[in-house]
Amino acid sequence: MRLTGVRDTPLSIDEAYAAVRAPGAGGIAVFAGTVRDHDHARAVTALAYSAHPTAEQQLRAVMEKVAADHPVHGLAAVHRVGDLRIGDIAVIVAASAAHRAEAFAAARHLIDDLKAHVPIWKHQTFTDGGDEWVGAC
Repeated sequence: MRLTGVRDTPLSIDEAYAAVRAPGAGGIAVFAGTVRDHDHARAVTALAYSAHPTAEQQLRAVMEKVAADHPVHGLAAVHRVGDLRIGDIAVIVAASAAHRAEAFAAARHLIDDLKAHVPIWKHQTFTDGGDEWVGAC
């Protein structure tokens, strides 16, 4: 695990990529989740993420499990909190491994488990005046 965090500042794909680079890595997979302008056919106007105080600790636990299950050289995972705009990066995960298939598998496992187990919540506001909370776990 080379980079982990829950931040209220913009995220950098370059930072995540640099964190997982390794001489033995033949593959690096990077995923960036961005804020879209709709959800379930409803137009989104605003979005905010909030996190439980243990979110970073839970993120580390998820990363440790992924590292134990996959032959990776490096892992990175960062999630943004606070008010975000359409197009902003909300989450980045990256994994490096000797081969692309291993890197892809580890990155997929990492983002799926982050969404399932790390206590981060999304509050969406819609153009029709409605809003909803969406739990990441």
